[in-house]
Amino acid sequence: MSRRTQAERDAMTVEIGYALVSGAVVAAATFAGVCLPALLLHLPAGAERVLFRLGAVLGALVFALRVVHVLRHFPRAAEERRLPVVQPSQPGRTSPDS
Repeated sequence: MSRRTQAERDAMTVEIGYALVSGAVVAAATFAGVCLPALLLHLPAGAERVLFRLGAVLGALVFALRVVHVLRHFPRAAEERRLPVVQPSQPGRTSPDS
């Protein structure tokens, strides 16, 4: 197991922050979208309670899905950015690019 460099640890910290913030924004938008009819229309109290609870549940679900999606995608993206390991040439052999 290779040790992570400081740059890799910093990148992971930034990615976790991005996942949490974007998850919170998407969850807030979902909650607002579900609860907006309860705020704008005169609905019965029972319907308002159902909409608020549904908005809270969907918001939490969307938050969790967004965070998982961002964090699962990050390792693949980091591997694509990593430079390939250069093998030293062997003495006495002709290099293919010469």
